Amino acid sequence: MNQAEEKSLSFLRLIRRAQRGKLKIYLGYGAGVGKTWKMLEEGHHLKAEGVDVVVGLVETHGRAETARLVEGLEVVPRRQFLYRGITLEEMDLDAVLARRPEVALVDELAHTNVPGSKNAKRYQDVEDLTNAGIHVISTLNIQHLESLYDIVESHIGVKVRERIPDSVLAEADEIVNVDISPADLLQRLNEGKIYPTERVAVALENFFKRVNLDQLRELTLREIASQIDLKRRTEPEEPVDIAPDQVMVCLSSQGPNAAALLRYGSRLAGRLNTSWYAVYVQTPREESTVIDLATQSRLSDTLTLAKELGAQVFPFKGEDVAETILHFAREYRVGHIVIGKPGPLPAWKRWLGYKTIVEQLILKAPKGVNIVVVDTQKPEND
Repeated sequence: MNQAEEKSLSFLRLIRRAQRGKLKIYLGYGAGVGKTWKMLEEGHHLKAEGVDVVVGLVETHGRAETARLVEGLEVVPRRQFLYRGITLEEMDLDAVLARRPEVALVDELAHTNVPGSKNAKRYQDVEDLTNAGIHVISTLNIQHLESLYDIVESHIGVKVRERIPDSVLAEADEIVNVDISPADLLQRLNEGKIYPTERVAVALENFFKRVNLDQLRELTLREIASQIDLKRRTEPEEPVDIAPDQVMVCLSSQGPNAAALLRYGSRLAGRLNTSWYAVYVQTPREESTVIDLATQSRLSDTLTLAKELGAQVFPFKGEDVAETILHFAREYRVGHIVIGKPGPLPAWKRWLGYKTIVEQLILKAPKGVNIVVVDTQKPEND
């Protein structure tokens, strides 16, 4: 294929993309974080704004509060299938296509359809809807991504049978991370808001162990960061001639007072009227299989606080922490790197020429980037 033909095909893909409906995905790290709730809330908001919205399919899983939230929205009746003597229900794809709403709410993107359905997977139903020009809002748990199958099996001990290609998430027009702390999720579980009471004990002994939730949450945050980074790299860049002005807070699993550091970053971003990021670089020494549960829990609480204070949270893996921080700063136009004051290096490390991360940042930071060192051992101040 010559260059002219490649350009022609590329333009054709752009045309087809423009004619397709948009796909928005509410992504979470487990059942009960609130993905379906958020999807339904948005459905009501869109309806109030005059948008033609229908429920293609919502799974309430017996949750009364979720069922009540469906009320007031038009629901397309499900299609019934007789499979091995049992009547099962699926989204009636043809009925939704015939109804042709502006927006369709379709829960559980990774679901496997009943044999005999037009498509084997629900994400393929969604592709048919978007190809027809219908916008879709859907939900997904992180463990259903194909590329994470081995990680989830080895770390969580669960074989995930319903999976979707990573390309489905990569091609989504918008991804929203629905996130609550593992402690709050476990409280929901114990209150019977996720599963019936008789299933709670088994859930706590298996999937809903705190260590599992922490690892799944980390995978979700990492995937969100990866998707944002991918879109930044693939979308056409607009000329930028202004100085870096974003704020970045560097987190550590061993920091003495991460809350003080985050509050400082939040106030600084507020004064500068700019967005800000909380970045955690996980070294091989801080793998979830290496650090203790107390440290994992403390780190999880720190990431929760960062989101509550308005930061975009980015966890990364890397051996060179300073270089990873500086790479992020260059990519995201960071003008202020906020980091905690390090403790003194042992004399033998000084003798061998080691430098603290702060010293490395000061030496290597490009012109125009300010390194703000905060002594988190002292009382917070402005």
